[in-house]
Amino acid sequence: MPTFNEKENIERVVAGVRHLGHDVLIVDDASPDGTGEIADRIAAADTGVRVLHRESKLGIGSAYEDGFRIGLREGTGLFVEMDADGSHRAQDLDAIVEAARGSGGMAIGSRYMRGGEIVGWPAHRLLLSRGANVYCRILLGLRVRDCTSGFRCYTRDLLSQIKLDQVVSQGYSFQIEMVHRTVRLGYPVVEVPITFEDRIAGASKVSQGEIRRALWTVVKLRISG
Repeated sequence: MPTFNEKENIERVVAGVRHLGHDVLIVDDASPDGTGEIADRIAAADTGVRVLHRESKLGIGSAYEDGFRIGLREGTGLFVEMDADGSHRAQDLDAIVEAARGSGGMAIGSRYMRGGEIVGWPAHRLLLSRGANVYCRILLGLRVRDCTSGFRCYTRDLLSQIKLDQVVSQGYSFQIEMVHRTVRLGYPVVEVPITFEDRIAGASKVSQGEIRRALWTVVKLRISG
């Protein structure tokens, strides 16, 4: 669970995951709002929660990579990506985990398959997100409907085969590249419908510039095969 300035949300989100019995690794990028200190307090009271502090804002992609490496070293069997802002609901988590376990590959919490929905987004943001996913499917030949979803689960076997040191993307495009690599390796990608609820506190970290870089990264992935 990567964090940067999520002091209004982190306790509630972690509590939801821990209620289901799952362990949590918070990766905090030196949040100036005190998120890291709150995370430390949670971890001090709960052995199922740990915190990795990084020295600066290094990006969501590298945050996941650092978390994955820790889990791979320690023998973790299933790895979940989940936002700390409350947009990913804990009640959708177990279905995603079980889908990954059953498939042996990746399970994605999908906003764009039958049964999935988005609550609270303005029309222009919804149009941008849907358009980005169509763009990815066309350029990369993917059948996945929600390539950009950040709510997903990987099996250990899959992550062991993905060469994390060779992943070039950060930010928004990290999710796309990980789907692309999974498909190229021949692992299944299954989608599970979720309800995505826009954050009620704090600010989104996705900028227009980051979206443009992500779209260009898709072109580079297409060229490289």
